[in-house]
Amino acid sequence: MGDSIRDAIEQDLARAQRLGRWLSDDELQAEERAEQDALALKQQEDSRRTRLMVLTVVCVLIPPLWPLAFGLTLYLLFPRSTSRILLATGVGAILLVLGLVGASAALVAWLWMLLF
Repeated sequence: MGDSIRDAIEQDLARAQRLGRWLSDDELQAEERAEQDALALKQQEDSRRTRLMVLTVVCVLIPPLWPLAFGLTLYLLFPRSTSRILLATGVGAILLVLGLVGASAALVAWLWMLLF
């Protein structure tokens, strides 16, 4: 118990020397909350990454799911880039579908005019 108190005091002193002042109780609580939030976020990301790795292994073992395994592997290796690419692909697909619907409507209208 004495060692943990001494370590806490030494950490406070080191922090005060680094910042040039002592932190108030509110600032210490805010810092502790931020550390706890960062730790919880890291644990959440680690858990998600582990589940994705397991899913990737399962997909590798089942040959029809190899394209999904490839996509998951890319996402595990390059999460930001893959997310951006998938977002751009999704937006492109939506625009393509809307364009095709518009072209189909125009074609139907043109054919309707030819018939009548």
